[in-house]
Amino acid sequence: MSLVEASNPLIFPSGKTMKNRFMLAPMTNTQSGEDGILSDQEYNWLVKRAEGGFGMVCTCAAHVDFLGKGFPGQLGIYDDAQIPGHQRLVKGIQSYRSLAVIQLHHAGMRSPKELIGEAPLCPSDNEKTGARAMTLTEVIGLRESFINAAKRAQKSGYDGIEIHGAHGYILGQFLSADINFRTDEYGGDLANRARLIKEIVTGVREACGENFIVGLRLSPERFGMQIHEIKQLCLEFEASKQLDFLDISLWDSFKMPEDENFQDQRLLEQFTSLNFTHTKLTVAGKIFSTEDVQKVLANQVDFVSIGKAAILHYNFPQLILADSSFRAIETPVSRDYLKEQGLGIKFIDYMSKWPGFVEEETDLLK
Repeated sequence: MSLVEASNPLIFPSGKTMKNRFMLAPMTNTQSGEDGILSDQEYNWLVKRAEGGFGMVCTCAAHVDFLGKGFPGQLGIYDDAQIPGHQRLVKGIQSYRSLAVIQLHHAGMRSPKELIGEAPLCPSDNEKTGARAMTLTEVIGLRESFINAAKRAQKSGYDGIEIHGAHGYILGQFLSADINFRTDEYGGDLANRARLIKEIVTGVREACGENFIVGLRLSPERFGMQIHEIKQLCLEFEASKQLDFLDISLWDSFKMPEDENFQDQRLLEQFTSLNFTHTKLTVAGKIFSTEDVQKVLANQVDFVSIGKAAILHYNFPQLILADSSFRAIETPVSRDYLKEQGLGIKFIDYMSKWPGFVEEETDLLK
């Protein structure tokens, strides 16, 4: 795909139009209040990406229930008191003709006990994390929490939502045969393990209507995921025509699968070869340059999801579209540089825990 095509609009099945093929990936930034209410720092981080040309701006993982909180300073969407902050954020994003999308999340067994004040929840008891098995009533309640969060998002003015089913959080925990040992209708074979995520998608679509973007993030590896099962699930969602897009988190868009049974294609091609005709496809993972963008989009991917490169350059889409040889700045970078890119202190502190991303004081003294 050429740079001209990367700047072309994309129409989703819901009828919403994305002005180009660049989405800001949902990223943890720990900048909001402990009550889940949007902070000025998180507002600035996200709206600056809209200013920088992203056709879709997706929030961080926003928890749909207090007990699903996954990290300090996490944005919430579980209480009506949080709606005014979301309304303000949506207005800011949409002022740059960017689509505003919020990612709906529950950390499950990955919720730190010190944040939620009790043992975290999981499909089944988990000795390693100290998580307890959810009752059937709690599973139904979780489904309704996701649906109600989507309704709050729509009330706030968002163009749509992305359901977080990846990275070992609670919906991924239900999908995993290594974690989910339930013996009721939400455990066992793939059909049962996928029941909850399908019920959420159906419930959101019924509650929010056909003109609301509904996306789903999945990861095909790690956290007990099996490539063949995630591919099957993608095909089932394609057949249902309930989703606007699938967001496949690859970690590296150019890698081979870890599973020795899938060495015939790169991991990306395992999904582009499914030949979606209704559902739009985006992928994330180590997309840093114009060449990377072109390679991914040329492989039947509808739009790219940009993570680290969007941290490093608030205007990554503009830089890509203006320069056929552009590549993101090398890391580590200084704290002052990240401030210029719209990151607040808490976000910079969080990124400093990523090896080699933020310059340490010893680097500056060299």
